[in-house]
Amino acid sequence: MSANAHPGSTPYYFVPAPSKYPVLVATGMFFVILGAGQWINGHGWGAYSLLLGLVIWLSVMFQWFSTAIAEDRSGLYSPRVDASFRWSMSWFIFSEVMFFAAFFGALYWARVHSVPMLGNLDHQLLWPDFKAAWPTVLAGSTASPAGTVEPFVTMGPWPLPTINTALLLTSGVTLTIAHHALIANQRSKCIAWMWITVLLGLTFLGVQAYEYIHAYNDLNLKLSSGVFGSTFFMLTGFHGFHVFVGMLMLTFITLRLMKGHFTPESHFGFEGAAWYWHFVDVVWLGLYFLVYWL
Repeated sequence: MSANAHPGSTPYYFVPAPSKYPVLVATGMFFVILGAGQWINGHGWGAYSLLLGLVIWLSVMFQWFSTAIAEDRSGLYSPRVDASFRWSMSWFIFSEVMFFAAFFGALYWARVHSVPMLGNLDHQLLWPDFKAAWPTVLAGSTASPAGTVEPFVTMGPWPLPTINTALLLTSGVTLTIAHHALIANQRSKCIAWMWITVLLGLTFLGVQAYEYIHAYNDLNLKLSSGVFGSTFFMLTGFHGFHVFVGMLMLTFITLRLMKGHFTPESHFGFEGAAWYWHFVDVVWLGLYFLVYWL
């Protein structure tokens, strides 16, 4: 039933008009993936494609979310639409769980199966000097008997990863305090704790950027550093991107709080962003233990 069926009342289920936003977002993501792939493989123009894709993606998402917010503020969303949003966010987070499960699975397979298999008797003729050990850092033997991988040093849990763990865990606490303040209709307190959460997320990204610079310049740990380097940067890099997305969510939710968009009874936009942020926290705990400690 469309929004025009009962003027002046919330529709049973709001059906929006055909939208251009999905195809525009897909276009932006195409240029992001194309540019990132080409840039990593040494083509300088890939950086410009990546930047173009990000500009398209962010601008379209801003317009799309603005439209959804305007529809919500005009009273077009019924409890059924609210339920659909909750299911949609739940399935989205589930898809993200599967996304990270694939990379954690790759790490598991490399450590438990691939590396030990290359060190068994059947492969001694292929790589007689190979020693199956993790991390794969023994130059000339474990890391790369063929000499295709430069020697590197692994990233330990202290101090930078541990600092980032403390930052993310603290951000989960501050976000929860903000949520309870919103439920109690303490808007000023909620806004203050939300800005603290955003600041903690931004600090996390700054520390991770410094960690990457340290890894490249001081440890010679790169994406090309064998299976250890590839799994390390794929897991930490994608997680960092998710922190960036979550920080954007929390920023816009905080701006909406300042405009009075949420009430103690109706604030799923806040809850959805909080779900995502807590998911990012949980993924980091698994990453911190499996990548930095083991």
